[in-house]
Amino acid sequence: MNALLIVDIQNDFCPGGALAVNEGDQIVPFVNCLQPHFGLVVATQDWHPRDHESFAVCHNRDPGETINLHGLSQILWPIHCVQESVGADFHPDLDQSKIDSVFRKGTNKQIDSYSGFFDNGQRKSTGLGDYLKKRYVTGVYVVGLATDYCVKFTALDARRLGFRTFLIADAIRGVNLQPGDSNAAIVEMAQAGVTVIQSREILSRG
Repeated sequence: MNALLIVDIQNDFCPGGALAVNEGDQIVPFVNCLQPHFGLVVATQDWHPRDHESFAVCHNRDPGETINLHGLSQILWPIHCVQESVGADFHPDLDQSKIDSVFRKGTNKQIDSYSGFFDNGQRKSTGLGDYLKKRYVTGVYVVGLATDYCVKFTALDARRLGFRTFLIADAIRGVNLQPGDSNAAIVEMAQAGVTVIQSREILSRG
């Protein structure tokens, strides 16, 4: 079975949000159209405590700076996707009726979690991998936000865990802290064995 994996389509990552991705909301119609074509739809959700140590304000630093955080390189971000906040909610136009389960990440304040499968140190699993395997999922199709961070690390982990992994390129958008980051992320995913496709390749199957 194939699963659609919706990564972090949350208010704070869309225009007007605390960590807005340019055109982040524009992928929502694509994602809604794709959902009926999959036997299983799951989503990830950034779910930070307010004092998460990836937040720049916790270190009196500026967003975009990089520090060493408990042995890992950490980009500092604005406060975003705080638990129970409107910013952490899924975008209101996202069809949630077909989402079978939601996996929350970034809940440990001492370590960030870009991937939907593991934290950034690969120290703790979210349970997503086991969940998919128990449902006999062999193919994972990744959409969401943002290309150069949570989408990339989620797709790379899916591939590493042995899933046939597909990136639906018109249903993602990137942060691009540096120009070209999103394109470089797509190249990195492709080099790791992720197949890059367009949504029409799914939608045309009827």
